[in-house]
Parts: sequence; C-alpha cells; structure tokens
Amino acid sequence: MDPLYIEETDDWLGCPTPLETCRHQLALYENEFEELNRQLREERERIFKLVEMHAEAVKQRDGYMATLREKAAETALLRREMSSLRTSATAHKKEAATLRGMLEGLTPQTKTSI
Repeated sequence: MDPLYIEETDDWLGCPTPLETCRHQLALYENEFEELNRQLREERERIFKLVEMHAEAVKQRDGYMATLREKAAETALLRREMSSLRTSATAHKKEAATLRGMLEGLTPQTKTSI
C-alpha cells in the first residue's frame, strides 16, 4: 500500500463505504426529525391546554370581579344606612335626655331615709 493513501479506508474489510455512512447518517437524521416532531406536537397540545386554562381563569376572574363590585355597592348602602341610623340615634338620645330633664323638673325629688 502506498503511504500517501494510508488514510483511505474504503478498501479495508468491515469498514463502511461512503454510501453506507451517508445512509446511516440519513437514518439518524430521520429519527431525530421524527422525535422532534413528536415533541413539538406534545408541546403544542400542552400550550393549547394552557390557553384553555387561562381563558377559564379569566372567565372566573371576571365573574368574581362582578360579584365583588355588587358586594361593594351593597356595603356602601349599608354604611350609609348605618351612618343615618347613628345620626338618628344620637338625635333621639339628645331628645330623650331633654325629656328626662324636663320630667325630673316636674316630679318632686323623693328623699329616701334609711
């Protein structure tokens, strides 16, 4: 064998030919392509599920926000009623105190002796 051709192994026994090497590499690429397509399909399914979950969460959030606004309006009404009742109660207490004072002035003080 000529020393210049020592790197050419095409004629060695058991070594693949360039065509066999290319076919093997092609098979590896095809397997990798199929695997990547499978992973892509799975990830697309996961993304679709996440989008659906997000839409459902947004729908629930909007419902809860509407309920919260209703409850806030009810609370505001109840606070106004409480304020009105407190004002009325204060006025009634003052009026009762005035009447009590007038009543005490009309009735004689009884002295209790022990």
